Amino acid sequence: MFRLLALLSSVLLMAACTNPNDLDEAPVDLGDFRLGHNVVVASKMTRGPVSREATPEEWQESLKGAIDERFGRYEGDRLYHLGVSVEGYVLAQPGIPIVASPNSVLILLLTVWDDALSQKMNTPPEQITVIETISGNTILGSGLTQSKEVQMRNLSRNAAKQIENFLVRRRAAEGWFGEGTNAAQEPDPATSESDAPAVAATSAAPVINPPLRPVAAPARIAPPRGAILQEPEVLAPPSQ
Repeated sequence: MFRLLALLSSVLLMAACTNPNDLDEAPVDLGDFRLGHNVVVASKMTRGPVSREATPEEWQESLKGAIDERFGRYEGDRLYHLGVSVEGYVLAQPGIPIVASPNSVLILLLTVWDDALSQKMNTPPEQITVIETISGNTILGSGLTQSKEVQMRNLSRNAAKQIENFLVRRRAAEGWFGEGTNAAQEPDPATSESDAPAVAATSAAPVINPPLRPVAAPARIAPPRGAILQEPEVLAPPSQ
């Protein structure tokens, strides 16, 4: 019993961290992120045991819709592409609760591309394991209460949320998506508008007159040979 309670608690905690019902709130900060290509491939996926069947086209449509819904809200000025590969899934079907009706699971590989640099941002791809949101209708297996379409929609929305969580973690750890351009620039109180003239006056470079060039002394000219050199005559000032 204790083991079962611990397992259910951990599953509920994981589901709470990936709650996708926040689309009516402001998006988390992803800097200059803007969604470019939204590519989903499912040609190599594996259907798990005791699972309903879903086609690659159904997964592509469901996941692309959920990713567009979440990331279409971001309006940064730089394009990034998301590439998703569906690796495997389990869509719970009706049966004996817990034993034969497990909760639905989706396994993805995610690659993020920087459009401007034309290169991958994460190598190898990030593996993301998605479980359906736990509720009173799904805790004993969603196959008992939900259609395949509802299960896929639930998993796809949770996948988009986990992709967002991954991008947020990489932004915090590695500085992905730059500083962003949506934040308003706060004016510097030290250079307010009222002080602008004073600041301009004091910060302007002083005008310096060009330095005066020293005037060279005239060259001495030797008197002609035979000249009589006399002291200059000093006259007394006239009397008043």
